Amino acid sequence: MFRKTLSILATATLAIGLLAGCSSSGGNDQAGGKATEPSADGGKAGSAQVIKIATQSPLSGGSATIGESIKLGAQLALEENAAKFKELGFDLVLVPYDDQADPKKGVANAQLIGSDTAVLGVVGHYNSGVAIPSSEIYEKYSMPMVSPANTATDVTDRKLKTVNRIVARDDFQGPAGAEFAVKTLGAKKIFIIQDKTAYGTGLAEAFKGAAEGLGAQIAGFEGITIGEKDFNGVMNQVVAQNPDMIYFGGMYTEGGMIIKQAREKGFTGPIMGGDGMDSSTLVEIAGESVLNTYITSAAGVTTATEAGQKFAEKYEAKFKKGIEGYSAYGYDAMGVLLQGIEESIKANNNALPTREQVAEAVRNVKEYEGVVTKVSFDEIGDNNYAKIFIYKFEEASYPAAQVDEVSK
Repeated sequence: MFRKTLSILATATLAIGLLAGCSSSGGNDQAGGKATEPSADGGKAGSAQVIKIATQSPLSGGSATIGESIKLGAQLALEENAAKFKELGFDLVLVPYDDQADPKKGVANAQLIGSDTAVLGVVGHYNSGVAIPSSEIYEKYSMPMVSPANTATDVTDRKLKTVNRIVARDDFQGPAGAEFAVKTLGAKKIFIIQDKTAYGTGLAEAFKGAAEGLGAQIAGFEGITIGEKDFNGVMNQVVAQNPDMIYFGGMYTEGGMIIKQAREKGFTGPIMGGDGMDSSTLVEIAGESVLNTYITSAAGVTTATEAGQKFAEKYEAKFKKGIEGYSAYGYDAMGVLLQGIEESIKANNNALPTREQVAEAVRNVKEYEGVVTKVSFDEIGDNNYAKIFIYKFEEASYPAAQVDEVSK
């Protein structure tokens, strides 16, 4: 009986220990990712204090190709800066969150991030429709955010103190695409399709206004739903209107299918879209149909510079995959955030800074030399050096060939 009692007690103790272990995992299990430098003591790793940096991007679902590339770029930058922060007495830890390209998931993750007092900043998001509501939560927690990819105007037009981005805005991207379409490609009659998201609609509206201002006729402005695969209805409308060009405001998954189905319907003219189509998966979906497709992107050619070439080599060697359009922007966004944290530490007598101190330091970043972009934030968190790049798919391979570049 005594041995049986001891056995029961031991089993119960083990069960409690396992439950405690599960509950102490923090946001990472819920985020669908793992910390790159996990700490088991809730903020201390050895004698150093832990500083966590979160990423929020789609790590699953239709946008995962770019979402993961942003996370990996950020991870590489964090790991390269780890030794410097170690000398200051801090251990850097990356905590990746999967926002699934879903605003509700992004907001839920933002609540977890904000409640973790060890997190001092966020690199994210990819989808503007996720970034906008999630950043409201970051603002509540005074959590600085540096976006590597969001282009919707509302991201920064709300003038939140914590929100910054290193890429161009849609009210710059849309008109740049329209000018190229009308003046360079000679498009006079354009059919616009958009995915009814904050990003897709905003970009399409910006393109539409600029194209009309340049004298082009808009033959249609139709919405599709993310996740749809059969666009036969809208393609019939396109064929009936016989436009010179199709413009799509949306992401690469739907964009690839729209391109393919438009070609199957016999449309041979140019197709144009925004930076949401800047992905190798676009080519995988569209195949040979991608020829004569143009994209405007906030992302430049990473390998156009020596620094970019070195980044690409390091990235490919570490992760065993090629870079995507926003890989280096994840890297640069992390670099900007870490510079703000480092300056905050030094200004705070080498003590752990507050989120408010970090947010102020990040907003004050000037002349930061990244791998793919220089960064100086204006008063609302936009980058004064952001550009728009225009690419053409002359072959069914990624990346497309750059054909133009537009500065502010």
